This record gives sequence, structure tokens and C-alpha cells, in this order.
Amino acid sequence: MAEECVKCKIEHHAVLFAYLAKHAIELCKEEGKEAVLEGMTAYGRERGSRMAARALAHGDELTTMTNQAYGEWKPDFDGQMEFGQLRTEPTLRTYISRCAWCDAWKKHGLLDYGKYYCVNVDNAVYQGFRPDFVCTPTTTALSWGGERCEFDWGHPLTADESRQLADKKKELGTSCMKDFNFHTAHLLHTVGNMLKEKLGSQGEKAVALALEDYVRTFGQEYLDVLEGVDHEQF
Repeated sequence: MAEECVKCKIEHHAVLFAYLAKHAIELCKEEGKEAVLEGMTAYGRERGSRMAARALAHGDELTTMTNQAYGEWKPDFDGQMEFGQLRTEPTLRTYISRCAWCDAWKKHGLLDYGKYYCVNVDNAVYQGFRPDFVCTPTTTALSWGGERCEFDWGHPLTADESRQLADKKKELGTSCMKDFNFHTAHLLHTVGNMLKEKLGSQGEKAVALALEDYVRTFGQEYLDVLEGVDHEQF
């Protein structure tokens, strides 16, 4: 398969994370779990920082509204995710009732490891966007057995800001989004390096075993394509 035809999707991203978590936790138990969570926090903050840089480059202030507008990914197809707003004031609250990451982990029997992705990623992205922001989960996450994920973003989204958000999303389209070749390569880079840094040789082993499982699941081409992603963009 030609490299340019290889397109990772949410499934590849989700499963790679779960394999990294699985082997780190199996090899290093609690220390492995902490390294995974630390890696995910770093990964989320890097995503949020990129979003903030794009907003500022467009002359936009860093607000809850612009945070919602400058998302870096979209579902692979319509209906893959189900999400929306619960309220907009006094603070914005949103929900996810169907999650493509959860679906992927369940499909591959990896939910017990994939769920660690969800512990702090949304808050980490939000704080990477602006350090004084806090995103608070208000229910048990889907991946941890909850009925749906719910989040409180700590700030309102006024009626005027809701109109601005719709306009901004229309203006931006997909111009600020990255494909899942990028996101999967970013995940491997940041979480993988954190495991190596925190766990030493056992971290190196965890990453190697995760990549073996990933290649066994999807094929070598879905690993090779990650090597073509420019790490300077992370």
C-alpha cells in the first residue's frame, strides 16, 4: 500500500494508546500507570498549546468560546460521536454520549487500559490552551462505566458568544484540524517518550511491545506512515 494512501483513524489512535498503557502497567504496575497519566497530561497540554497558538495567530483572544472553535480533530464519519451542550450559562456544560475511542477499545478488548486516556486529557488540553482554565468532569466517564461523559468548562458561553462560535467554526472549517496520522504520531512521540523517561529500560520495552501489538493489529504500513510526520509540529 502506498504510504500516501495510508490514513490512520480514531481507531488506530485509540488502540495505540491502549497498547502503550497495557504494557507500561503490566511491566511496572502503579509506576507504569502514573507514567501513562503523566504522558497523557503532557500530550493534552501540547494539543491545547497548538490550539492557542492558532487562535492568537488569527487575532483571537483565548476564551472558552475560542477553545471550542479551534478543535484539532473531527470524527471519521457522521454519527461516530454523539455530543452536545447541556447548558451554556452560568457555565458551559457539555456531554459525550457516544465515543469512538470507547468503541475502539471495546472492539479490541482494551477498555481496561484505554480508559486511562480519559482521566485528564480534556482538562490538560484546556489548560494547555490557557493555564488558568479548568475543565471538570461532572459524571463518571463512559470508559469508566458511566452512562455518558459530562464536563463543566468553568465559564459561560453567552448567547452572543454562541453566535460567534458558530461563525468562527464556519470561518475556520477544517483549516486548523490535523489528521489522525498526525495525532497518532504525536501520541506515540509524547506518551512513548514519557514512558521511556519515567520507566527507563522497562519503558523502552513497553513501547516496543506496544508497537509490536499495533503492527500485528493493523499492519506495518500504519506504523511506517507515522514516521513521515514532522515532529517539530508537536
